[in-house]
Amino acid sequence: MCLFRRMFFFCLLLASVPLSVLHAESGDHPVLIISSYNPDSHQTSRNISDFMDEFRRLGQTEPIAMENMNCKSFSEAPLWKSRMEQLLSKYTGGQSPSLIILIGQEAWASYLSQEDSVKGSIPVFGALASRNAIILPDDSVNLKTWMPKSVDFFNDFPHSHVEAGFVYEYDVEANIDLIKKIYPHTRHIAFVSDNTYGGVALQAHVVEDMKKYPDLDLILLDGRTNTIYTISDKLHSLPPNTALLIGTWRVDMNDGYFMRNATYTMMEAAGNLPAFTITSLCLGYWAIGGVVPAYRPLGKEIAQKVAYMLSHPDKKDKDVKIIPNEVVMDSEVVKAKNLDISSISGPIEMVNESQSFYTHYKYFIWGISMILCFLIIGLFVSLYFYYRTKKLKDELEESEQFLREAKDRAEESNRLKSAFLANISHEIRTPLNAIVGFSDVLVSDDYSGEEKDSYVNIIKSNSHLLLHLIDDVLELSRLESGKVTFKYEKCDVVAICRYAILSAKQTCRKNNEYTFDSRFYRFELFADIQRLQQVLANLLSNADKFTENGSIILAMEVDEARKSAVFSVTDSGCGIPLDKRELVFERFEKLNEYVQGTGLGLSICKLSVENWGGKIWVDPQYTGGTRVLFTIPLDIE
Repeated sequence: MCLFRRMFFFCLLLASVPLSVLHAESGDHPVLIISSYNPDSHQTSRNISDFMDEFRRLGQTEPIAMENMNCKSFSEAPLWKSRMEQLLSKYTGGQSPSLIILIGQEAWASYLSQEDSVKGSIPVFGALASRNAIILPDDSVNLKTWMPKSVDFFNDFPHSHVEAGFVYEYDVEANIDLIKKIYPHTRHIAFVSDNTYGGVALQAHVVEDMKKYPDLDLILLDGRTNTIYTISDKLHSLPPNTALLIGTWRVDMNDGYFMRNATYTMMEAAGNLPAFTITSLCLGYWAIGGVVPAYRPLGKEIAQKVAYMLSHPDKKDKDVKIIPNEVVMDSEVVKAKNLDISSISGPIEMVNESQSFYTHYKYFIWGISMILCFLIIGLFVSLYFYYRTKKLKDELEESEQFLREAKDRAEESNRLKSAFLANISHEIRTPLNAIVGFSDVLVSDDYSGEEKDSYVNIIKSNSHLLLHLIDDVLELSRLESGKVTFKYEKCDVVAICRYAILSAKQTCRKNNEYTFDSRFYRFELFADIQRLQQVLANLLSNADKFTENGSIILAMEVDEARKSAVFSVTDSGCGIPLDKRELVFERFEKLNEYVQGTGLGLSICKLSVENWGGKIWVDPQYTGGTRVLFTIPLDIE
């Protein structure tokens, strides 16, 4: 989630309802929800949850069936049409849906690509997608170099069964006009898009609309043929008078999944290059601004419209509404760059804008406060030194003891460093041997195509393992240096736990049974979603590593007395000796040198938990294996 860089575990939207899939009883006609398996799962999960609550509040009794297309990167695009056909074939006859809800770009495009005999006449509701799309390619297309034509839902699909929905309209012309108003000398537009369907579709839309600006040169920074590192190199060499227009960035050419830290890498590489956004990506910390859709939760509105469609089946008027755009600017970036935005017409939504007197004058207030503190300290300095002299002997003795402990810690740190270097050398050498060995084999003509495909899979698997090892070392270094910024937002931790269990089931290689245990159906608090997912993933992976054909239980409770949420991961594995239960959280500590890993996972968990004010420990009372617990304060805001 590295931090969810491995292409994406499983969709959180399943965790937002009581069961993964609510199957309709025989003879019932359910409302069928088909999700694209969009990596932006938090937004999807919230909308599904709001939909379910509002749908039942409106008195609708229709059963709900939920399916996920499991879409990942654009590399899988030729498979989506058949995947959608398989999903639709499950709901025929007495199980045919009364209405289909398509969530996400991939689901919408896959449905529109079906033959009429497959789609039938079932009404369809679309959401969380753009009106500008591309036709899904077939197997013969080179997906990395393919430049598809942008199609418009309203103009190119007038007779589709999509009768209602909410769509986004990314306004390229408005963004180009905004850039030219602020930077009139702009001669080049560098557009960033990733290796997802949404990224490729948005790129096609930009290419089409940029034909209206013959005086501007379009430079494509395409995630299908670039990684975050090659794009960063290209940002360094962009010509003068270039403005950057940011589209999407989650998946690169290697199907590696990146989160916000990737765009920070771009930001550092771009220097003083003016950056704008068409999707709100990078807004609030890098982009100057942009004309972006006014994103909002749509779950309740979807439920209301679907309920109306079900109660008025004879009304066939199309009601696909476009989410309006708004001009959004970052006040801090505008001030830092001393930009004149007076030429921008219409209302402007400002972010990072100072509001209070304290925020505006906080450094002045701090300066006055520090001066007063120094004056007060000066009055007591003589008393301070008097008592300090009196206690000097005791402090010297304490310092001597501290130095002894520091010496012991330094020696232990040196031992751990040596052990780590030996261990990491072995861990890196193993996948490197596989990569080098099978790379040499691939250039030989002595093997069949099927054998070479298996060798390619081995190389990819070992490359991912090598990247994961390096990511762990870099993540620990960033956490210890304090360079990681924790972003707290309100989230449903029960949904996150369910998602972690589903992800662990999908990635585990042993025959272990996974269970989630909590008395809560939904529980919201403020947390860093990305870090919480990483801690849960590390603990579940650790439990799976040391458990054979056993059970792994993730539990969540609330300790009202201590005002904290308590999470625990319990396994029936080999357990941890009592004298080692504190050492497992130290850097480079491995209790079993023959098990793969660097000994950094629990150290990363500890640093993350302590950063948000929680605690993590091994339960000494549990003897059936290992139980690791950690807490999140309820009062984080």
